Amino acid sequence: MNNAKRIKLGCYAVNVSMAGGGHIAPLLFLTFRTLYGISYSLLGLLVLVNFCTQLIVDLIFSFFSHKFNIPKTVKLTPALTVVGLVLFALLPTLFPQYAYLGLLIGTIVASASGGLAEVLISPTIAALPSDNPEHEMSKLHSVYAWGLVGIIVVGTLFLLVCGGENWQWLAALFTLPPLFACACFFRVKLPEMQTPEKTSGALAFFKEKGLWLCVTAIFVGGASECTMSQWNSSYLEQAIGIPKVWGDLFGVALFGAFLGLGRSLYAKYGKNIEKLLFFSAFGAAGCYLTAAISPFPILGLLACALTGLCTAMMWPGSLIIASDKFPSGGVFIYAMMASGGDLGASVAPQLVGLVTDGVLASSWSSGLAQSLGLGVEQLAMKVGMLVGLLFPLAAIAVFGILYRQKRKSIKKQTSQTA
Repeated sequence: MNNAKRIKLGCYAVNVSMAGGGHIAPLLFLTFRTLYGISYSLLGLLVLVNFCTQLIVDLIFSFFSHKFNIPKTVKLTPALTVVGLVLFALLPTLFPQYAYLGLLIGTIVASASGGLAEVLISPTIAALPSDNPEHEMSKLHSVYAWGLVGIIVVGTLFLLVCGGENWQWLAALFTLPPLFACACFFRVKLPEMQTPEKTSGALAFFKEKGLWLCVTAIFVGGASECTMSQWNSSYLEQAIGIPKVWGDLFGVALFGAFLGLGRSLYAKYGKNIEKLLFFSAFGAAGCYLTAAISPFPILGLLACALTGLCTAMMWPGSLIIASDKFPSGGVFIYAMMASGGDLGASVAPQLVGLVTDGVLASSWSSGLAQSLGLGVEQLAMKVGMLVGLLFPLAAIAVFGILYRQKRKSIKKQTSQTA
């Protein structure tokens, strides 16, 4: 196997590892509550810690990427995932009285690896020779989506067959992709990647309005994708009344499948990314609205799942646009974009949760729910989903600006050629 092929396979395995490290905790929330008596608020905090840790890593690389040995850091990334998953499984087992602390430590280590992966794996793929870099970038991110589907299906079936009391073996199973990545990266020569020569070089990019537009694009894109990704299992169970196992398999997993399908289709046939993102934002807004107000469970489930297709290219598409606009930015640009995406992925789901809790605690919710023929929890979840709608609506505006800029650029080039 040649050097470039091994690098690609290693990068794909890292992205699958990132899906496993980032989603193992939500899969096991009920298990942890049953076994260790951990509150819902503390369990939810694990998700926030995951994204905040990734965000901190992104910001460090935004300013100090020139201080790191990039090839060695890339090779370290999957090994760090393995360490995080082992700590996640081992510490609560050895010290059950400090189970939450053990889960927190494992989450932080695995999340740091996820942050490194977001910053470094995309520019690694971009640095490899390719006839169509856009398609390669989309293929890389489609692997993450298909990996997420596998993680959800394997995790759900494992818990169904083996029981929650054996959850540590699920964490051990999830170490296989990063171990495979370590083997792929062993003794390969990674491509050179550009970084600013010093911190002031990175700061110079902050004057570029186009950079902030791209960061805003991935913020609203990440928010639109991750809000539905994080909430659709609970939403399908609580607001629509679909049993959890079916909600996970046909809601969460189907969301991931559509996410992977959208990215795979772009990897094979895609073009005009700005136009695609603009119209995808309309589709995502329609899905959120349908999920929130539809009285039909099947239609609500399909809307949640189809959000995956509509948001599929928002994250990788924003990266493609940013790398085209700032080809000399290298790792710094990817770090800044990862920061924006992680911020959207952490703020938006948290906002939906806060609004949902606020409605549950309000004095008027009971009367309104009764007048609408809903339970109070159903009403709260639907209001939360309507708040989530704000992000794809914002995406319409942001991607609309990028699409208009692209059209003007094409017209200008056409007139100059004529």
